[in-house]
Amino acid sequence: MAEYDLLICTRLMGETPQEMLASMEKAKEEGAHIAELKLHSVHSINDVEKVIKHRLLPLIISFSLTLSGGMCEANEKKKCFEVLGLAVELGAEFVDVELEVAAEFMSGVQLEKYCNSKIIVSYHVKDRSSSKEELGDLVAHMQSTRADIIKLVIDAFVITDVAKIFHLLSQCQVPLIAFAAGDRGLISQLLCRKFGGFLVYGSLGGNSIPGLPTLCSLGGVYKLEHMNAYTKIYGVISNPVGHSKGPILHNPAFRHIGYNGIYVPMRVDDIKKFFEVYSSPDFAGFSVGIPHKEAALGCCDEVDPLAKSIGAVNTIVRRPSDGKLIGYNTDCEAAITAIEDAMRGPNDGESHTSPLAGKLFVLVGAGGAGRALAFGAKSRGARIVIFNGNYERAKSLASAVSGEARPYKEINSFCPEKRMILANATSVGMQPNSDNTPVSKEVLGAYDLVFDSVYTPRKTRLLREAEEAGAIAVSGVEMFIRQAIAQCNLFTGGLADAEFMRNIVLTQF
Repeated sequence: MAEYDLLICTRLMGETPQEMLASMEKAKEEGAHIAELKLHSVHSINDVEKVIKHRLLPLIISFSLTLSGGMCEANEKKKCFEVLGLAVELGAEFVDVELEVAAEFMSGVQLEKYCNSKIIVSYHVKDRSSSKEELGDLVAHMQSTRADIIKLVIDAFVITDVAKIFHLLSQCQVPLIAFAAGDRGLISQLLCRKFGGFLVYGSLGGNSIPGLPTLCSLGGVYKLEHMNAYTKIYGVISNPVGHSKGPILHNPAFRHIGYNGIYVPMRVDDIKKFFEVYSSPDFAGFSVGIPHKEAALGCCDEVDPLAKSIGAVNTIVRRPSDGKLIGYNTDCEAAITAIEDAMRGPNDGESHTSPLAGKLFVLVGAGGAGRALAFGAKSRGARIVIFNGNYERAKSLASAVSGEARPYKEINSFCPEKRMILANATSVGMQPNSDNTPVSKEVLGAYDLVFDSVYTPRKTRLLREAEEAGAIAVSGVEMFIRQAIAQCNLFTGGLADAEFMRNIVLTQF
């Protein structure tokens, strides 16, 4: 389809015209190109007229009908037509009419007389089982209504549902607004420009709305105006994924080196199904987070020897020559070198012997991050003890690194010696549950150093209490920086600017 300039839109907030106009002013400040006034039957005609006449941005006027079996109450439909007809008469830039009443509305309004308004015909698909072909037929039917623009919304129950949206966007011959609602549908907003979308929605005032990026992130983090059909897609595969700082780091890093890529959060439930659906070369690389690092191993066509020995992958790159997925683990060296550098101190200089050699390394967690830490500590000559809620997993990992496994309930009574190293490789303490900690403060005095792989918040409760107990506290932020630089090099073929990326994390996180 022909390329269009992408519009960034937000829905206005407020009940009175004054509140709506104030909301519009804020939307303009945050980078919106257009605002949507979504109305219900309770709004008065006079209020609508005031907002349209005093608008600071181009407007979409829409009216939500209460539909039952494709029908709505006669009085409600009359009010809808009255409001939308007024919007056309007053020259609102866009008028959004629902498909169920579009033909009747179009026949009753003098579009030839009032030609300043573009008509959007919209439909919300509630049937999750609709195929790409059925949605294509629906779009063709919507085009027959003489719509200037088509708007189609589906509900995303899993992230693979969004693939239907990308297919529609790439095939449609008229301007199309299409997205998947819900937090698993976020990529339908962030990637719509690449596939030819006409409009993207953002939330106003930094409000967290499932499936919607904020206006500020669209303008500051993602900068969608740089995206085109050749942009390579990267992202973090995790569940949950809202805590990830990856987009804040990788997107500026790509732009800084002139690399045509975008990095987005992807809430994935089934990683195997994800890779089956998103097999296009456009989906070029991925960071892998909780809880998929071990399962990701089985999704790769080839695995780097270190990642294979660890049994966990945190980075996947699609090889351009043949499309095969290659798995790596950048967590291991990132975490271990962060711990080693903190133990050595800034003036200790280089040494061929790791400060971890001979130390008792107490690891909490036996998942993907835990495996990376365990193998890294083993490679440095540490003695390893592993605590995990699932004791069998702890035993399996301990066997792989010639260590010892203990039940998690014993962590706060374990103190065989002083000057141990503690590493948390669980999500305990991560926002929004930042009041939690995996280890009691009373036993932290036995540790020389405490490392926490959690980096949101930067200083977890565990690290605060470790410092109070006199231990060196090493934030997961340092691990994050190092593994991200390594990932960016894998994504871009070695082009990452390490100093630039480190500065972003230290100044903006």
